[in-house]
Amino acid sequence: MNKKLFYYTSVILILSTTFISFTHDDKGEPPVKAPFTRLDGICTNDWWNKKPNGIVDVKVKRSEVVAFGIYTLHNKVLKLSAQLFPLYPKETREVRLEIKTKGKWKEIQKRKINDIGWSALFRIENWDDTKDVPYRILHGESASFEGLIRKDPKEKNEIVMAGLSCNSNKGRTDWKRENIVKNINFQDPDIMFFAGDQSYDHREHTAAWLKFGLQFRETFRNRPCISIPDDHDVGQPNLWGEGGKKTSSKKGDNGGYYCDAEYVKMVERCQTANLPDPYDPTPVEQGIGVYYTSLLYGGVDFAILEDRKFKSGPNGKIPQIGPRPDHITDESYDPKSIDVEGLELLGKRQLDFLEHWGTQNKDKVKVVLSQTIFYGGAHLNGPKKSRLLADMDSNGWPQTGRNKALSLIKKAKAIHIAGDQHLATVVQHGIKEYEDGPWAFTVPAIVNNFYSRWWWPKDEKAGENANDILPWTGRYLDGFHNKITMHAYVNPDSPSNGGGYGLIRFNKKKKEVTLECWARFADVSNPSEKQFKGFPIVVKLDK
Repeated sequence: MNKKLFYYTSVILILSTTFISFTHDDKGEPPVKAPFTRLDGICTNDWWNKKPNGIVDVKVKRSEVVAFGIYTLHNKVLKLSAQLFPLYPKETREVRLEIKTKGKWKEIQKRKINDIGWSALFRIENWDDTKDVPYRILHGESASFEGLIRKDPKEKNEIVMAGLSCNSNKGRTDWKRENIVKNINFQDPDIMFFAGDQSYDHREHTAAWLKFGLQFRETFRNRPCISIPDDHDVGQPNLWGEGGKKTSSKKGDNGGYYCDAEYVKMVERCQTANLPDPYDPTPVEQGIGVYYTSLLYGGVDFAILEDRKFKSGPNGKIPQIGPRPDHITDESYDPKSIDVEGLELLGKRQLDFLEHWGTQNKDKVKVVLSQTIFYGGAHLNGPKKSRLLADMDSNGWPQTGRNKALSLIKKAKAIHIAGDQHLATVVQHGIKEYEDGPWAFTVPAIVNNFYSRWWWPKDEKAGENANDILPWTGRYLDGFHNKITMHAYVNPDSPSNGGGYGLIRFNKKKKEVTLECWARFADVSNPSEKQFKGFPIVVKLDK
C-alpha cells in the first residue's frame, strides 16, 4: 500500500473509533451507534459487553425488556411513552400498544423505538376519557408492561397530585423507594408530578432513568404523570440554558448546555415526550426542543414551565460578589447591581405563553409547575456552617424576570409548585408589596442526605406577621431583596432528614389548595401519623 494512503487511512480509523465504538459481539453483530462520545455508555454501542455498573443491570430477561410506560391525557389526546431496556442489534425495533375492550386485547398502534434512549411515543387522538381503559405495551414475543389509563376525573370535586423531586441514589440501601411508593398508592392521587433531578448520574441518563422507572413505576402505572428534567438530568450541577446555546464550562455559569445536544434531546425525549404538545414547538439553539405546555386534567389547569432553558447565566454579565459567579456572600452589595437590563428568566416565549394561559379556563383551579422556586429560599447550604446570602441557581434572580413571571401567575390566580431546593417551603410572594403575589410550595427532596439546605435567618428572629408554629416565619427579604412571607419550612433536622414528598389537594368548588408534606419513612396508613411541622396549609386562590 502507498505509505501516504496508509497514513491517511490509519488516521481516519483512529478518529472514527474515537467518535463511535465499532466493537462487535461474538456473533459478529454491529453495535448501536451513539452520536455522542463518553455519554450514556452503559446503554449504547456494544452495551452487552460492558462490565456491571453501579446504576442498574440493563441485561434483563427479554420478557422484561419493556421497563415502563408513562402517560398524560389532555383534551381527549393520550400520549404514552414506552421505555425499554437496551435491545440487541437483531431484535425488532417495533413496539406495540394494546387496550382491553369488551374483555379482549386489541392492538391500536405500533411505533418504532429510538436506539438513543430506547423509548417510543404513542399518540392517540379522540381518546374516550369517560372510562378506565387497561393498556399493555408489547415487544417481541414475550415482553409486556400493563397499566391503566384512568378516565378523566372531571366529576370529582377534589383532585390530588403527588409532587416529588431530587431522587439521589448516592449511598442509599433503600433504593427501591418502597415506603414512598406504598404511601402514595395508599393516598391514591389522581396525577403524579416529578419536578426534576430524577437522575444524578450526569453521564448515564438512560440507565439512571431506567432505575427511576423501576423505583416509581408503580405510582404512575395506573395514573397520569408529569415529569420534567432539571439540571442534573442533563448532566450539569446547575443550568442556565440561555436559549440552548453551547457552553464551554462544566459549571455552565456563563450560560448554555455542556453535554452534547443530542444527549440533551434524548433526556428531554425520554422524560417529556408524554406531555401534551408544546405551546410553541420551535426549537432553541443546537436544535434542542422545548416542552413548555399546558395540561387540563380533572378540571385543573396546569401550566408546565421550563425555568432553566431560557435563563441567563451570571458569569460575565454581572459583577462577581462572592467566591463564584453564582453565589453572593457580601451583605453590603447593591441588589440592583445584578438586575441588569437584558437578563432573561423565563424568556419572552414563556411569558407570552403564561399571559395566554392565564386568559383561558378562568373558571378552573390553575397551577404552575416548574423545576425551581422564584426566590432565594436557603440561608445555609451543604455543610451547615456554609452561609450563603443569595444563590443565582434559584429563580429569585434576575429580579425583574422573577417579578414578570410572578405577576402573570398572580393574574391567573394560580399557585406555583416546584422542587429542586432540597428544602420544603411554603411562601406567599411579594412583588411590589408583601403578599401581593402568588403562593408557592416547594416539595422536599426524595433523598436529602448528601446536600442539605436550611432556612435559618442570621438574626434567628421571626418576621412580621409570623405564625406561632415555627420560629422563623413571617415577612422577610431574601438575598436578592425580594419580598416573601414564609409560612412553613422543613429543615433537615426534621424526620427523614427533611426528605419526603408533597401531596397537593385542589378543591375546585372552594378554589382552595391544601398543601401536605410527608416524611419519606412515614406510615400514612396510620391515622395518628403526622406531617412535617407546619403542615397542612390551606391556600385560597381567589384572594
